[in-house]
Amino acid sequence: MVTIKDSVHDHIEVEGAAAALLDTEPVQRLRHIKQLGTVHLVYPSANHTRFEHSLGVYHLADRALDHLGIDGIRAERLRAAALLHDVGHGPYSHNVEAVTFRHTGKYHDDVHELLASGEVGEVLGAHDLDPERVADLVAGDGQYGQLVSGELDVDRMDYLVRDAHHTGVPYGTIDHERLIRELTFVDGELVLAEGNVQTAESLLLARALMNPTVYQHHVARIAKAMLRRGAERLLDRTETTPTDLRRMDDHELLVALRTTRATSDLARRLRTRDLYKRAVWAELDAVPDDIVDADHGAVSEFESAVADRAGLSAGSVIVDVPGRPSMTESSSRVMVSGEMRRLGKQSPLVSALRTAQKQQWRLGVYAPPDVTDRVGRAAVDVLGLDLDGALVSDVRPGVTATLDEFTGP
Repeated sequence: MVTIKDSVHDHIEVEGAAAALLDTEPVQRLRHIKQLGTVHLVYPSANHTRFEHSLGVYHLADRALDHLGIDGIRAERLRAAALLHDVGHGPYSHNVEAVTFRHTGKYHDDVHELLASGEVGEVLGAHDLDPERVADLVAGDGQYGQLVSGELDVDRMDYLVRDAHHTGVPYGTIDHERLIRELTFVDGELVLAEGNVQTAESLLLARALMNPTVYQHHVARIAKAMLRRGAERLLDRTETTPTDLRRMDDHELLVALRTTRATSDLARRLRTRDLYKRAVWAELDAVPDDIVDADHGAVSEFESAVADRAGLSAGSVIVDVPGRPSMTESSSRVMVSGEMRRLGKQSPLVSALRTAQKQQWRLGVYAPPDVTDRVGRAAVDVLGLDLDGALVSDVRPGVTATLDEFTGP
């Protein structure tokens, strides 16, 4: 057994296959991947890593297994899956995942190949654990995979509390002990037991509050967009393969960007926090549907058109189009009067949060600080933004929208 002091859960005891997995290279690599990617450029203390988060997920999974009465080899597989659930992450966590996915068709939870070979595969085999079945659990497959990846998973329970702790914001506070105590299986579905609608709402509310203040903070989004631009150029102009990129850690990616001529300026800006600024920050109702639903190729064409209209070189403009607002947590199941019901149909709070989420959605157009005026005017014309129908930040012809002094560093 290994006992580890954790900043969130105090002492975590790791044993069995999980203890042996701790010292494998894929798990130790997680020490060098920030949990929140570029958010540390907004909240300086947000330097926690995927490694400590994985320990937290293991700990909560262990608690949940005890509560649910799951033991033996099934429990051992679940504990291993909990510890390994993030080994597929690329550098800066989710920040460049869209780039690697376009080339590999794999997200971070597709770890079948990674677990089947090397140190991890050897450790799993030595403990009579089938790597394929463990990888299935990481992907959330089957009844018990819901504990690792689902609407009520221990992954979400840990990262909300941990991210709030390290950023210092009060919004991610949830009662994860109660959440775990109230988990139960009904007809193969992981649900919260009778009388826990408010408990489920607390998880939903925490995520809804963390989203605009932490996960989607405009500075973090700008840095993320710049990082993605750098990763795309790295793949296009060097011998770096998508698989190479996917297995880098944060430091390796930054070094690769710094030592590549085509990406060195972006690397300098990220390293010194000399970031692009917002030329446009537009609400959902101000953006045409074909822009909101555009794929990567179309967005690249918009960027080139805006840069051309502004008289700038290609690559000087980044158009950042988030996915349409969604709230998967609202599909969490709770028991009400002996029936299994989805939270979205039971809670009046869900409707209000969906409205708030739609109002918080923003399209961003970013450019170097000295050209945001020109880029803002060009973007409004090229993208067909409706200045009268909805707020488009403070962008008007000749006005630059830079609100950093009001919304954080």
